[in-house]
Amino acid sequence: MYDKLTKGDVEKIEQEIEHRKLVVRKEAIAAVQEARAQGDLSENFEYYAAKRDKNANESRIRYLERMLKTATIISADSREDEVGVNNTVTIYIPEDDVEETYRLVTAIRGNTLNNQISIDSPLGKALMRRHLGDTVTVRVNDGYSYEAKITAISNTQNEENDQIREF
Repeated sequence: MYDKLTKGDVEKIEQEIEHRKLVVRKEAIAAVQEARAQGDLSENFEYYAAKRDKNANESRIRYLERMLKTATIISADSREDEVGVNNTVTIYIPEDDVEETYRLVTAIRGNTLNNQISIDSPLGKALMRRHLGDTVTVRVNDGYSYEAKITAISNTQNEENDQIREF
C-alpha cells in the first residue's frame, strides 16, 4: 500500500475512524438488532441489508487503519515558485493549444471532476518540485507523452474541505 499522506490527511482519516467507531458502528448494531427482532431471518431483507451495512463499516475502518499503519507521511510545504502538494498549478499544453488548471493532492483526495489530481498520476509526478516557467514531459504510457509548461503556481494549503475518497 504505502500511500503518501500529509498530516492533514492523517487527521481526516483519524476523524473518520473515530466517527465510524463511535457513531456509525452503534447505529449499525442497533439496525441489525432491530431487524433480527422482526422474526424469521431466512426471508428478512432488512436483516441482510443491516448486516451488509455493518460489515461495510467494519471493512472501511480496517482499510483506514491499515492505510495509517503503512503510509508514508510527506510534507505539504513547498517554496513559492515550486510545485508541491496542495498547490494549484496552471499549465499550457502547446499540442492542444489549451491552458488547464489543477490542484495537486495526495492519492486519497484525488478528484478529477474538481480538477484535483494525484501527485502519483503521470501529470502529478511530472509537475512535482518543478518551478514556474519549466516545461515538463508527461509520460502517459510507453507510446504517448506530451509537454506542458508551468505558467502559474499558487499555494493553496487549505485541506479542510477536501474529502477522503472511498474505494
